[in-house]
Amino acid sequence: MAKFNRGATRPAVSSPVKTAAAPTGRTHEGAPGYAREAKSELFLLSVANMVGENSFYEAAGDRDDRYRTLIRQVAVEDVEWTAGFLSWLRGEANMRSAPVVGALEAVRARLAAGEQGGNRQLVSSVLRRADEPGEALAYWIGTYGRAIPKPVKRGIGDAILRLGTEFNYIKWGASEARGFSFADILNLTHPGDRKGSSQGNRFRGPWQHDLFGYAVKRPHQADAPIPASLETLTRRGALLTMPVDERRRVLEDPELLRRAGITWEALAGWLQGPMDAQAWESIIPSMGIFALVRNLRNFDQAGVRDEVAEQVAAKLADPEVIARSRMFPFRFLAAHNAAPSVRWTWPLEQALNHSLANVPRLTGRTLVLVDRSGSMFGGVSKNSGLNRADSAAIFGAALAMRAASADLVEFGTGHRAVEVRRGESLLRVLGRFTSMGGTNTAEAVRANYRGHDRVVIVTDEQAWGGYRGADPTAQVPASVPVYTWNLAGYRYGHGPSGERQRHTFGGLSDAAFGLIDLIEMRKSACWPWERNGGTTSIN
Repeated sequence: MAKFNRGATRPAVSSPVKTAAAPTGRTHEGAPGYAREAKSELFLLSVANMVGENSFYEAAGDRDDRYRTLIRQVAVEDVEWTAGFLSWLRGEANMRSAPVVGALEAVRARLAAGEQGGNRQLVSSVLRRADEPGEALAYWIGTYGRAIPKPVKRGIGDAILRLGTEFNYIKWGASEARGFSFADILNLTHPGDRKGSSQGNRFRGPWQHDLFGYAVKRPHQADAPIPASLETLTRRGALLTMPVDERRRVLEDPELLRRAGITWEALAGWLQGPMDAQAWESIIPSMGIFALVRNLRNFDQAGVRDEVAEQVAAKLADPEVIARSRMFPFRFLAAHNAAPSVRWTWPLEQALNHSLANVPRLTGRTLVLVDRSGSMFGGVSKNSGLNRADSAAIFGAALAMRAASADLVEFGTGHRAVEVRRGESLLRVLGRFTSMGGTNTAEAVRANYRGHDRVVIVTDEQAWGGYRGADPTAQVPASVPVYTWNLAGYRYGHGPSGERQRHTFGGLSDAAFGLIDLIEMRKSACWPWERNGGTTSIN
């Protein structure tokens, strides 16, 4: 009698985040903990780690030390993986501090191990915004002193050449208040010099040569003439010398402000007066989506007209604008909770829905369990305005609402169903979640699993120990996939992952949910940056 060679045979699949097959430690609440492989632990920690921020169970220093230890290990063992990971972390995952710290620690570990090649590119690849070269220098010198290795200098120099525009200089470099000014970075890295440009990186044109020269002179010569090639700086200089009592006339022509690189942050200082409705209305057309979302309350307090507010609402409702912003979904919920006017309610809900574009529409029956225990109510970051419990509710509710058939359950010490009505508002569903105390994950799974086709658990994985501390995923038949979405990145997971229908993803964006479709098409899921055929080249 055939035991294996049957018509219904389906290929086994795997996913990249892997743990040991058996418990090797304990979660913070005492349940059996499954240690992850170094790459897996690093991945989950990175996509949830705001560098320098405490989490519920782990102090910021301990968390950052664990991150640095992992990145050093992996960078020496597999530089190609590290290059792809860090570039993806800064780009698609839209994390800022973690990839900068990761690249610098990776290079330091590789140099200590005698590993050459690719180090310069590791540094350059994570510096995507014009203030980040200064962040990188400040981190290195503040941590390791003024002896800066050539690959670090050259990588920062490459980024400055890529990011060094008039607008970026005005926005990020014209102020000398930072620890490392634009001029300091240029003096330390010498971008564009032939010695530092062996890989073909040269000035992008005569204007950039002039810009860098002007930036270096200005701290020592406040009246240094602006080169004629720098049109934006020239226009800005003209506005800065305008008599204060004449400046409000410029508000009638917002294009002049845009062409002079006057940002919303600088406008109040230039006007030397309040940001009233006229001031906001003049600068709103040139503001990015993140700045708009941050200032909705200010628009209302200043009395911005409805017809101008409609321009903002149109951007919030544009799926392409939201996709390009790569803003985390919880940012829009935080803005919704903070905005005082009802004119933002529907646009912000549209933005929130657009930010969840990667959440799949699952077939069959799905059980979605959302962790609302005490540890989930620790803040995502001190500036975010939301916590992991709210982020978990967003993702869990969105997944349940898009599924063909789903049971949505919140759990903690106990568990309760969260009602989802077909076609209703996501924000209305979010309003039904509560705080649930402890973390009895295994019981929540056991009590609510009723022959579903899959189980999704959105959690920090810090399940209770004692008689309740069994593997939560073991409460589901081995043939049914269980997907854990980790929002905290602690060392030990609540169950096995990577094989045998048990999979773990992580992060604060919706991108990881796309792996569910791959796995259920019986395809082994790869790391996110490998989806299009390979890792980032470092050569």
